[in-house]
Amino acid sequence: MDLGTLANALILGVSIASIWLVAALGLTVIYGTAGVINMAHGELIMLGAYSTYMLQVYLGVPYLICIPASFVIVALVGLLLERGLIRYLYNRPLDTLLATCGVSLVLMQSVRLIFGSDPKYISVPEIFSSNIALGSVSISTFRVIILAVTALLVFGLWFLFYKTRFGVQVRAVMQNKEMAASFGINAGRVYMLTFSLGAGLAGVAGSLFGVLAIVLPTMGASYVVQSFLMVVVGGGSLAGSVAASAATGEMQSVLASFTNATLARFIIFVLIVVFLRFRPQGLFAQGGVRR
Repeated sequence: MDLGTLANALILGVSIASIWLVAALGLTVIYGTAGVINMAHGELIMLGAYSTYMLQVYLGVPYLICIPASFVIVALVGLLLERGLIRYLYNRPLDTLLATCGVSLVLMQSVRLIFGSDPKYISVPEIFSSNIALGSVSISTFRVIILAVTALLVFGLWFLFYKTRFGVQVRAVMQNKEMAASFGINAGRVYMLTFSLGAGLAGVAGSLFGVLAIVLPTMGASYVVQSFLMVVVGGGSLAGSVAASAATGEMQSVLASFTNATLARFIIFVLIVVFLRFRPQGLFAQGGVRR
């Protein structure tokens, strides 16, 4: 491998890492805060893509406005889901797993009934369809946009959880819900808001991914597995998800340049299984014990 090919693989790895990370951010918030294994996360990503499509086709909303609008729409769906179902299943992981799996099927079939099974497409400004060339390295402009949005979301979440009063409440509830309640923190309200936030982040991911691939009712299934892997390998923390996404993205890109994308992903999955065998708590274990 020459230096030009290696440089191209490393830059592409950053792009892959940003895609894996933006898919995992919403799940990181939900699982890291409330310990909920949300099997409907992929369908929330799918709703984000369909929200963007619907806003463009029926209302003529520009694509850049569709991204935050998708956040709001899917966050409201997450709010209804949490209030109507999830809040009754906290501390019951198996029931939550089965319930959210059922929700994923309901959402998928509902979208299929409303929009049909034929593929949809999201349009973007012409400038996003070009490439940026840096010497012998070339990368899609839209992938740079995804990287920028991912960096903005990570910074926003870091600021929210570590520099605001709400973040203090979230971390207090994560470590000891009963002790937090003695200080007047409403754990139910914290869970509701963080679940909605995680769902909204999934909506943003769907709005971005709908440009990279066709929009289908089943599109969420291709993202939910890698999202869970990033969260589990990272240990359920924001820093862990960032580190896990960066490492796996770069490894997949470099390995794919030696072999092919399918074999590279297979090797990555094997390495993840081996890693979790010896460090099941992930890269960055959560401080304290959730109660």
